[in-house]
Amino acid sequence: MNFMNLATILTGNALEAMTPLLFAAMGGLFTELSGALSIALEGYMMLGAFVGVVAAASLHSVIAGLCLAALASAALAWVSAKATLGHKANIFITGLGTNLLVAGLLPVLSQHFFGTKSVLSFTLPAMMRPFSRTMASVPFLGQAFFSHSILVYVSWLTVLAAWGVLYKTPVGRRIRACGSQPEALRDIGRKPENYQIVAAVVAGASSWVAGACLSLPLSAYVPNISSGRGWIALVAIYLGSRRPGRIMLACFIFALAEGFSNYAQGFLQVPSEFVLAIPYAASLVALILGSLSRRRQGDWKDLH
Repeated sequence: MNFMNLATILTGNALEAMTPLLFAAMGGLFTELSGALSIALEGYMMLGAFVGVVAAASLHSVIAGLCLAALASAALAWVSAKATLGHKANIFITGLGTNLLVAGLLPVLSQHFFGTKSVLSFTLPAMMRPFSRTMASVPFLGQAFFSHSILVYVSWLTVLAAWGVLYKTPVGRRIRACGSQPEALRDIGRKPENYQIVAAVVAGASSWVAGACLSLPLSAYVPNISSGRGWIALVAIYLGSRRPGRIMLACFIFALAEGFSNYAQGFLQVPSEFVLAIPYAASLVALILGSLSRRRQGDWKDLH
């Protein structure tokens, strides 16, 4: 295999792998800018993956599955936000509790309704058909950029949508003010907590899409299907300096590492566990390097 074919395969795989990360990160960005922590992204993704595929199979409609998954994750996000903002629960503990709750609840529901805690397989319409078969047939570029399902391209649009809402609308400005100048909102008669709840619901509703991107193309729910992608999305938010465009780049880098790990299992003579750990090692290294870079920038500013 020549370099061009390898680059095409890795780029195509990375764009697919980036999709759930991008949906989760764009939703988590709203929460981060509102002054809260997006600890529960992992739980929202798992719940969205489970509800999405089960609802789609039960109602014989992928769209219905997507909508119900959105409602389920948004409702969980609302409950978590009310616990932290309305009842002053510790936001970090609440986020971790949400992740643990979902991880423990889904096997119970799976056992009760389907008689198994293992893989749940369903018959669903194909989700991975190319968005444009004509463009997908173009050599090299077609396979890399135009052979994906519509969800891949919708995830790119969420970057523009997040930027537009956060920086070009009154609601977005108030959400950002919650994290930087909450007293200014109170001075104009607005409650920062209300906008933080809105941001949390957006994060939950966006993360369900991330989960659905994992389960619906497979027509199956696999236990622990998110596999830490919620945490990687959180790292991407920080690595991208909480800017939509930079976050997209960070998600692509992590997805490229994931795509390489999947491809490398076939030719690297090392234990598979080591190969599969490449994306998580990349996220850890990126987080450390990002922290060091910010520290050096801070030291440079102090000197000047």
